[in-house]
Amino acid sequence: MSRNPSGIIPQISQHSASFAASFITMFALTFVFLAAMDALPNASVADTTITPASQETVTVDEPEQPVRIAAKSIGLDVSIKNPASTDVAVLDQALLSGAARYPTSALLGQDGTVLLFGHSSYLPVVHNQAYKAFDGIQNLKAGEVVSVYSATVEYRYKVVGVALADAEQDVIQLSSNGKHLTLVTCDSFSKKTARFVVTADFVGSYSTTN
Repeated sequence: MSRNPSGIIPQISQHSASFAASFITMFALTFVFLAAMDALPNASVADTTITPASQETVTVDEPEQPVRIAAKSIGLDVSIKNPASTDVAVLDQALLSGAARYPTSALLGQDGTVLLFGHSSYLPVVHNQAYKAFDGIQNLKAGEVVSVYSATVEYRYKVVGVALADAEQDVIQLSSNGKHLTLVTCDSFSKKTARFVVTADFVGSYSTTN
């Protein structure tokens, strides 16, 4: 039986042309309806989106206190307290609200090491979420970014190491050369317990204001 492709092609072409005309007509009517209802998408939204921080580095003239720490890779985002006393009771009280900067450690923008403590807990039910402030910091990988914020500036640090400190170790070595960040999980400042220690090096500061 002979085939007649020349007879099939015109029929397909006719159907395609009819379908295209119907589609264009329906699209035009839908567009007019949406315009009348003021329901058209705003094409300029993508162009006006503001990123959380400028990509241009800024120079900080005066050291600043940290107020927030975030690490996107592990879902970390908590506030930071800055207690003025090294009294154990004062420090433990600060940890009930989030992370805490150890008072004698460096400030943001200052040479030295910013030392931040935070609780970690893996209990199924935790009423005060501050007890989970530093959950997962042991999952940070070398090269990942941790951001510590002042009121107006983001300070970025790149992770260089993660370690489990000895349960009897109560001294954490802090470098005074360059700018660094150390994160420590802590049950209580009065106890010697096993804890994770994350070290990171400063890579840049960026304005968070426009």
